[in-house]
Amino acid sequence: MGFETSPLGILAVTALGLMVAFTGGIAYLTTIEWRDRRRREREMRENQSVSKKKKKK
Repeated sequence: MGFETSPLGILAVTALGLMVAFTGGIAYLTTIEWRDRRRREREMRENQSVSKKKKKK
């Protein structure tokens, strides 16, 4: 009652592992880009409000 390993089974497990790795990588890059975009937009708003305050003086 041993476990037989067929080449097709190895290929399927490898393909599944690669799909999980690529999906995780894409999710990571998307999250990092979203966080960076929020930070840039917040900095732009802060810079605009600072420059408006300087112009009023």
